[in-house]
Amino acid sequence: MTTANQITPGMTLNIDGKIFRVESSVKVTVAKGTPFVKTKLRNLVTEEVIERNFKLDQMIQEVSLLERTLEFLYPEGKEYLFLDIGNLENVQVPSPILGDKVHYLKEGIQVKAMFYGETIFSVELPQFLEIMVVKTEAASSGGTTKKGVLETGAKVEVPLFIESGDVIKVDTHVGEYVQRV
Repeated sequence: MTTANQITPGMTLNIDGKIFRVESSVKVTVAKGTPFVKTKLRNLVTEEVIERNFKLDQMIQEVSLLERTLEFLYPEGKEYLFLDIGNLENVQVPSPILGDKVHYLKEGIQVKAMFYGETIFSVELPQFLEIMVVKTEAASSGGTTKKGVLETGAKVEVPLFIESGDVIKVDTHVGEYVQRV
């Protein structure tokens, strides 16, 4: 347990059974009244950002998230099956946790996952992945790029010289072409 005046950005807190990451915290002193800590908190399950105020001496439960390395195996219904590299157990990750990251998953990709107990809260892809282009669309007249469809289903803008069968490096954080491999 920690007091609210010790809250700093980046901390992970358990508030009413929900896990939040502190995005910002500011100590507010008012001329008449009690000082307080104003925070912006991100719910690690829903990604919703809320504002919440705490009294300076209010007790807050800080939690530690455990980082584990997972390897993607295959989709299974509305969930995705991963292998925990550390203990060789299967881990099912719900699609809402992955969000748009599912467009870059292919067998064998290793990701970093954040856990609290046995509950997974987030998955982080490697920043760069090498993925094969399976289809390209015709370029618009005068354009310097065209749409490329990757083997994972993602669509990215690629230069005109990229063709089906080419392997390209993609920046998964922004969803953009980097180079041909």
